Amino acid sequence: MKERRRVWAIEREALEFILAASKSNHPNEFAGLLSAREGIIRECVILPGTQSSEVMAVLHLYMMPNVRYAGSVHSHPTPNPSPSLADLELFRKTGEVHIIVAYPYTMESWRCYDRAGRPRNL
Repeated sequence: MKERRRVWAIEREALEFILAASKSNHPNEFAGLLSAREGIIRECVILPGTQSSEVMAVLHLYMMPNVRYAGSVHSHPTPNPSPSLADLELFRKTGEVHIIVAYPYTMESWRCYDRAGRPRNL
Protein backbone atom coordinates (compact mmCIF):
# COMPACT_ATOMS: atom_id res chain seq x y z
CA MET A 1 0.00 0.00 0.00
CA LYS A 2 1.31 3.46 -0.92
CA GLU A 3 1.97 5.91 1.88
CA ARG A 4 -0.53 8.74 1.74
CA ARG A 5 1.09 12.15 1.46
CA ARG A 6 0.05 14.64 4.07
CA VAL A 7 0.52 17.60 1.70
CA TRP A 8 -1.16 17.28 -1.67
CA ALA A 9 -1.92 20.83 -2.90
CA ILE A 10 -0.96 24.51 -2.78
CA GLU A 11 -3.37 27.44 -2.66
CA ARG A 12 -3.17 29.63 -5.73
CA GLU A 13 -2.67 32.75 -3.57
CA ALA A 14 0.27 31.17 -1.76
CA LEU A 15 1.88 30.21 -5.07
CA GLU A 16 1.28 33.70 -6.47
CA PHE A 17 2.98 35.19 -3.39
CA ILE A 18 5.98 32.87 -3.85
CA LEU A 19 6.28 33.75 -7.54
CA ALA A 20 6.04 37.50 -6.82
CA ALA A 21 8.58 37.32 -3.97
CA SER A 22 10.98 35.34 -6.17
CA LYS A 23 10.64 37.88 -8.99
CA SER A 24 11.03 40.79 -6.57
CA ASN A 25 14.28 39.36 -5.15
CA HIS A 26 15.84 38.63 -8.56
CA PRO A 27 18.76 38.29 -9.18
CA ASN A 28 19.09 37.18 -5.54
CA GLU A 29 17.52 33.97 -4.34
CA PHE A 30 14.35 34.06 -2.27
CA ALA A 31 13.77 31.52 0.52
CA GLY A 32 11.08 30.61 3.01
CA LEU A 33 9.25 27.79 4.76
CA LEU A 34 5.89 26.36 3.75
CA SER A 35 2.97 26.12 6.15
CA ALA A 36 0.10 23.72 5.41
CA ARG A 37 -3.28 22.98 6.90
CA GLU A 38 -5.51 20.07 5.91
CA GLY A 39 -2.97 18.93 3.30
CA ILE A 40 -2.86 22.28 1.49
CA ILE A 41 0.06 24.72 1.51
CA ARG A 42 -1.49 28.00 2.53
CA GLU A 43 1.43 30.24 3.55
CA CYS A 44 5.06 30.99 2.97
CA VAL A 45 6.88 32.04 6.15
CA ILE A 46 10.00 34.20 5.94
CA LEU A 47 12.38 33.53 8.83
CA PRO A 48 14.09 36.50 10.51
CA GLY A 49 17.69 36.91 9.42
CA THR A 50 17.29 35.09 6.09
CA GLN A 51 20.16 36.12 3.83
CA SER A 52 20.23 35.91 0.07
CA SER A 53 22.61 36.48 -2.79
CA GLU A 54 22.82 35.61 -6.47
CA VAL A 55 24.17 32.15 -5.66
CA MET A 56 22.31 31.11 -2.50
CA ALA A 57 19.82 31.91 0.22
CA VAL A 58 20.54 31.04 3.83
CA LEU A 59 17.67 30.17 6.15
CA HIS A 60 18.60 30.42 9.80
CA LEU A 61 16.68 27.38 10.98
CA TYR A 62 17.54 28.12 14.62
CA MET A 63 15.16 31.10 14.23
CA MET A 64 12.33 28.72 13.35
CA PRO A 65 9.52 28.81 15.91
CA ASN A 66 8.64 25.50 17.52
CA VAL A 67 6.17 24.71 14.75
CA ARG A 68 6.24 21.95 12.19
CA TYR A 69 6.55 23.16 8.61
CA ALA A 70 5.45 21.30 5.50
CA GLY A 71 8.70 22.10 3.71
CA SER A 72 10.74 24.81 2.07
CA VAL A 73 10.65 27.09 -0.93
CA HIS A 74 13.37 29.00 -2.70
CA SER A 75 14.13 30.51 -6.05
CA HIS A 76 16.86 29.93 -8.59
CA PRO A 77 17.81 33.05 -10.60
CA THR A 78 18.40 30.78 -13.62
CA PRO A 79 15.89 28.74 -15.66
CA ASN A 80 17.09 25.51 -13.96
CA PRO A 81 14.67 24.30 -11.23
CA SER A 82 16.74 21.22 -10.35
CA PRO A 83 17.91 20.91 -6.73
CA SER A 84 21.60 21.32 -5.93
CA LEU A 85 23.46 19.28 -3.29
CA ALA A 86 22.91 22.13 -0.82
CA ASP A 87 19.20 22.11 -1.68
CA LEU A 88 19.00 18.38 -0.98
CA GLU A 89 20.63 18.93 2.42
CA LEU A 90 17.99 21.55 3.25
CA PHE A 91 15.20 19.27 2.03
CA ARG A 92 16.23 16.59 4.53
CA LYS A 93 15.90 19.09 7.40
CA THR A 94 12.65 20.87 6.66
CA GLY A 95 9.59 18.78 5.88
CA GLU A 96 8.07 16.71 3.11
CA VAL A 97 7.56 19.14 0.17
CA HIS A 98 10.05 21.52 -1.38
CA ILE A 99 9.40 24.03 -4.10
CA ILE A 100 12.03 25.55 -6.36
CA VAL A 101 10.93 28.50 -8.47
CA ALA A 102 13.20 29.13 -11.45
CA TYR A 103 13.58 32.27 -13.54
CA PRO A 104 11.33 33.76 -15.06
CA TYR A 105 9.15 32.93 -12.00
CA THR A 106 5.96 31.98 -13.83
CA MET A 107 3.29 29.36 -13.20
CA GLU A 108 5.27 27.09 -15.55
CA SER A 109 8.72 27.60 -14.00
CA TRP A 110 8.32 26.01 -10.56
CA ARG A 111 8.81 22.39 -9.50
CA CYS A 112 8.05 20.44 -6.35
CA TYR A 113 10.28 17.76 -4.82
CA ASP A 114 10.09 15.35 -1.90
CA ARG A 115 12.70 15.31 0.87
CA ALA A 116 14.96 13.02 -1.20
CA GLY A 117 14.87 15.40 -4.18
CA ARG A 118 12.51 13.30 -6.29
CA PRO A 119 9.97 15.28 -8.36
CA ARG A 120 6.42 15.18 -7.04
CA ASN A 121 3.11 16.74 -7.98
CA LEU A 122 1.09 19.27 -6.04
